[in-house]
Amino acid sequence: MAPSWFFLLLAFIGGVSAAASSFRLLCYLALCLRRPRDLRRRYGSWAVVTGPTSGIGRSMAMELARRGLNLVLLDLDAANLQETSDTIRSRHGVMTRTVVFDLSLVGTPQGDESTRRLRSAIEGLDVGVLVNNAGVGRPAVAYLHEADVEAWVRMVRVNLWALTEVTAAVLPGMLERGRGAVVNMGSASSEAIPSFPLNTIYAATKRYVATFSRSLYVEYRSKGIDVQCQAPFFVATRLVPSAVRDNWLPAFVPTADAYARAAVRWIGHGPLCTPVVGHQLLWCLAGVVPDAAHDWIRLREHLRLRALSRRARAARTAAADHGLKPTPAKI
Repeated sequence: MAPSWFFLLLAFIGGVSAAASSFRLLCYLALCLRRPRDLRRRYGSWAVVTGPTSGIGRSMAMELARRGLNLVLLDLDAANLQETSDTIRSRHGVMTRTVVFDLSLVGTPQGDESTRRLRSAIEGLDVGVLVNNAGVGRPAVAYLHEADVEAWVRMVRVNLWALTEVTAAVLPGMLERGRGAVVNMGSASSEAIPSFPLNTIYAATKRYVATFSRSLYVEYRSKGIDVQCQAPFFVATRLVPSAVRDNWLPAFVPTADAYARAAVRWIGHGPLCTPVVGHQLLWCLAGVVPDAAHDWIRLREHLRLRALSRRARAARTAAADHGLKPTPAKI
């Protein structure tokens, strides 16, 4: 028989683990129930949001405006920017500024000019919050050799390089005022699970976002600036396959508006978070699954989605060749 101390050790480890899980759950519930932080008073009267014309970015911009923050909006499409800006002003009565900025051109002369316009737009403003939301998710469910190199480069430029440059443009003002919050949109694909096959470059760029955010959190926390990486699972946007949106429970695939409401509550609370309770449960479940099982499940599922995607593209091509309107396929 095993010695009694061995069973005592197991009981102790189990107790510590249960206590830690309970503590995290209580902290989460306390944050959900407490009165939301006044972001305008805590950080400043303006927020900068990248990619605000659709999905999570639009919902985050709307939620920040609902809380009284004026907005500087960055996106590559001038017409969409103007529509978003007009909608925010009419609904929430805040001030807005727009900057047309193709983030995939960072590091080029055109990108340098856009960065100068951003610096000019925020000059003299009390920018208290930066939300680096803009990101590229495609090519998706593809092997590395199947997509053009330029497509991968564009993903790296937007998800990694542009996020860094926009942060570098906004941080000096926060540092001068001694307050601010930077929210970088990461992904559970790089934090909660060990691999994300057929989406390798995407997951790698999001891993950079998490490491970048954690180090900045340590660097700037003592200077009054909170830096946070938010790492959600699936959110019901156009980037998420319809098979996921249709087949998963709504609690695990929240709408962009539901995500934004939770996400804004979490600003300033730690360097890494996944704000939605359903995502927290998924994170806990992912933690007890062996890495090898994760790898097998993800590869199998992504190969299935890849096959569906290729069939849908083939159907569209065939329809176009025959002058027909293709039937939307669920991918």
